[in-house]
Amino acid sequence: MVPWSSLYEDPFTQNIISLFLFFYGVALPIGLLLTVLGLKGLMEITRYESGKTFLYKLNPLTKVFFGIVVMSVAAVTIWWIGAILTLVTMFLYLTLNDGKKKFAYITLLVFITIIGSTWSIAPYTPNSVLQMVFPCPTSSYTVVWVWPSYFVNIMGYEPQLTLQALIYGAQISFRITSVLVSSLLLILTTTTSDIFRMFSKVKVPLAITFSILVGVKTVPRIFEILDTSVKMQFIRGLGYGKPRVLYPLYFFYAGLMAIIPSMVYLLRGAKNLAISVDTRGFRAYESRTMLVNLPFTKYDYAMFAVMIGLIILAVLANIYGFGRSIPYVGY
Repeated sequence: MVPWSSLYEDPFTQNIISLFLFFYGVALPIGLLLTVLGLKGLMEITRYESGKTFLYKLNPLTKVFFGIVVMSVAAVTIWWIGAILTLVTMFLYLTLNDGKKKFAYITLLVFITIIGSTWSIAPYTPNSVLQMVFPCPTSSYTVVWVWPSYFVNIMGYEPQLTLQALIYGAQISFRITSVLVSSLLLILTTTTSDIFRMFSKVKVPLAITFSILVGVKTVPRIFEILDTSVKMQFIRGLGYGKPRVLYPLYFFYAGLMAIIPSMVYLLRGAKNLAISVDTRGFRAYESRTMLVNLPFTKYDYAMFAVMIGLIILAVLANIYGFGRSIPYVGY
């Protein structure tokens, strides 16, 4: 058996494997996003569908506060609290319309996010940070790979990729996933009209409210346009007669080719939207009257109780040494 260390002692082998690891960290999340989850899956978990469960009955402001509280708690506590928040929030997707499908989609999206986040953090984490997380001599760290000099000088990588750096990157990723799954709940269960009403009620400036609403409305539209553009390329013969094993590569190529026409379509739509809101007198007055009133119900008070519990949990975690004073302790 060839020793693992000999692989990065040979310059040619080191370069080949290093390039493979680099494209693995970059291309694998994108490939899973486009082929396994797919644009249809992204649309399913980024657009509103009406429903009757308790999440649909919550006041939009409650869901905004819930996302902020989850983000804050995950940011100031140890990594496994963020992991638990991610897992618990994911199970809320089972209460949505077609909940099992949405749960499968969000599970895959979380997995993709963990891979992408880990590989975007681990190669750049210096040993000075890792020693705060894993307080032992750096000589005892498990070296997974040694990068060629141009990876260090040009890309800013640390000379060695260690197992401890990968673990640290995975821990950091739960900060992102907890925010992701809680934020998408707002988009999936709230109409843009309801968001506008609540933001206006709490005196959020109209310009900020309008920007948020445009973002909420545009995100699922982007995936829908990309999906249509990709399908049109295959209808026109892209990859026709080629081996099916190459289909993911053609799908990835079609996704890249769809970016420019999708941007043109969205920019044209933005111009039409600007004309529309000007025609309707947007910002002609400082405030607007509302026909529909969105009260706080028992479901909202229950969620506020949960949020207070999370804040107390964050305080206790910091008091008992499970906070972020040392970045994500590994035990």
